[in-house]
Amino acid sequence: MIWKIVAAGRPALPFARDAVDEYLARIGRFSRVETVFVKPGDRLFERMLAGSEGFYRVVLDERGRQFSSMDLAHFFQELENRSISRCALLVGGSDGWNDDVRARADLVWSLGSLTLQHELALVVALEQIYRTCTIKARLPYHREG
Repeated sequence: MIWKIVAAGRPALPFARDAVDEYLARIGRFSRVETVFVKPGDRLFERMLAGSEGFYRVVLDERGRQFSSMDLAHFFQELENRSISRCALLVGGSDGWNDDVRARADLVWSLGSLTLQHELALVVALEQIYRTCTIKARLPYHREG
């Protein structure tokens, strides 16, 4: 799977920046990963959608579908089985998404019913993508029950 991370703004919190860099490096051991940090401002949503054109779009939103880690790994494996090899994760800013962006997503993914600060949501999502990579590679990072 080729990953493209499209996020509203570069993480400003030092610990979030470090965690994003760490998980991007870890994911990079398994697949190609590119990041695009879109400067917030006018037409942010349009620019983020344009940055993910041609990719299977995964929009992070609290109203989306929730997965266990194993189910998420299986979901992404099924995409690959269907020859979908390019996936873009879109992480919006503090104001969330509008209905148009959610409608143009291939998947709206929720990390849970909690509302997370967008930089933290990015870190959690990247950790789960890394976890998915290790599950698919049958490495011992993920432990069930």
